[in-house]
Amino acid sequence: MLVQKYGGTSLQTLDRVRHAAFRIAEARRNGPSLVVVVSARGSRTDDLLRLAADVGPAGPSRELDQLLAVGEGESAALMAIALNGLGIPAISLTGHQAGIRTTDRHGDALIARIGAARVRAALDGGKVAVVTGFQGVDHAGDIATLGRGGSDTTAVALAAQLRASACEIYTDVDGVFSADPRILPAARCLPWVQPGVMAEMAFAGARILHTRCIELAAMEGVEVRVRNALSQAPGTTIVERQDGRPLETRRAVMAVTHDTDVARVLVHCRDIRRDLAPDVFEALAAHGTVVDLVARSGPYEDEFRMGFTIRRSQADPVRAALHEVTAAFGGGVHFDENVGKVSVVGMGLLSRPEYTARLMAALAAAGIPTSWISTSQMRLSVIVPLERTVDAVETLHREFHLDRDEPTDGTSATPGRSATA
Repeated sequence: MLVQKYGGTSLQTLDRVRHAAFRIAEARRNGPSLVVVVSARGSRTDDLLRLAADVGPAGPSRELDQLLAVGEGESAALMAIALNGLGIPAISLTGHQAGIRTTDRHGDALIARIGAARVRAALDGGKVAVVTGFQGVDHAGDIATLGRGGSDTTAVALAAQLRASACEIYTDVDGVFSADPRILPAARCLPWVQPGVMAEMAFAGARILHTRCIELAAMEGVEVRVRNALSQAPGTTIVERQDGRPLETRRAVMAVTHDTDVARVLVHCRDIRRDLAPDVFEALAAHGTVVDLVARSGPYEDEFRMGFTIRRSQADPVRAALHEVTAAFGGGVHFDENVGKVSVVGMGLLSRPEYTARLMAALAAAGIPTSWISTSQMRLSVIVPLERTVDAVETLHREFHLDRDEPTDGTSATPGRSATA
């Protein structure tokens, strides 16, 4: 049993659909039963969103989900037609037909359970099951979409339910890189990444996989492989650990990620001893807003101050809600959208304080201003001016020698630096 997922860029043109179909056909002829999960082709989802916006307000809703589901349905049907044309029996299935049940949250639903009876029936009949990603049905029987990265999550959830040997995610890059190769040609394709590190990379800006997908894979023990749909590159395997590597001398820093979809938010109220933090977090949670780099004033100060970062794309929906929280106390909210977040991701970073020192020293030497910083065992994140984000990625990638292969024997990778650099 193998689950393969093909992203929108992998299916952007009919030629790419045919190319993916040839790849699927070859895999099927080599033996394993196959479930294929597909995304909408190319910019189809964005086109549908613009179409909805031209008609009227297009916030998350039942009708918008009905519309957006069209893209994946089109991809699944085309793929099944292409496979049948190659002599590979195939059937397309919507999320509903595949038994994918979700929570009742349009636009950002969670997968609650998967029946998969028709998927199993198709496999037992020797067919490839082509399933629409990004969608399922809620308790009312209405289509509910899964939000950003939803097709990846669909693929991993099906792999877990069907006890597949692996879930292969096909995209337009060779795998997971030590930095975004589109801005840093020196970035290396990583042969393996631990699930926890991959989840941090995804949260911190890496666009290859979504955090929800990797968290689910880690919980369910699903091996994920990221590969290029247009090449035979070996790609990256997301596994818990790689045998044969030195343990404590293994490289601690795996990658540098960046995120430009960032807004820095400052909430303040003067002459108030009331703790507004619960109110602020409730307002953010009500809009499904992800928060990072949180700092706040102490309990004995006369002024309430709280700072955090959110996604810039989520700023408008929460702006009014935060102003409402502070207005009754004469406070205010300030949004700074001219910032980017750069993160060093790896393992054991908090236990090695020299890593934070090296990060700050390298950025200072490059003349890159920094403001807020957050540290944990897996991620060191810092806020920089938006126009210096790429410079910061290049600086830190060079500082931690990520353009070099990791030594396999625990010896020093660079004179004066340990192999854990």
